[in-house]
Amino acid sequence: MAKVIAEKAQDAVDAPKMVSIKHTRVMKNANGNDVTVMDYEEIKDVDTAIADAEAHKASLEASLTEVEAELVDYIAIRDAE
Repeated sequence: MAKVIAEKAQDAVDAPKMVSIKHTRVMKNANGNDVTVMDYEEIKDVDTAIADAEAHKASLEASLTEVEAELVDYIAIRDAE
């Protein structure tokens, strides 16, 4: 799944900046060609979007740390004689 992120136009000058986040995926059509389809669209203020992305990044970094520790264990078992 991919995201297409763009600034959302505002009506009011003093309104907070908003972003449009379109969640897309690639599928095959009847002819076998790849086509991109939009699953759904979110509209958020940019500060919320940044906070959500930072939280997601922290979660991924924690998962990466766990996987790196697993790799160390697997490599140690493989290399043990």
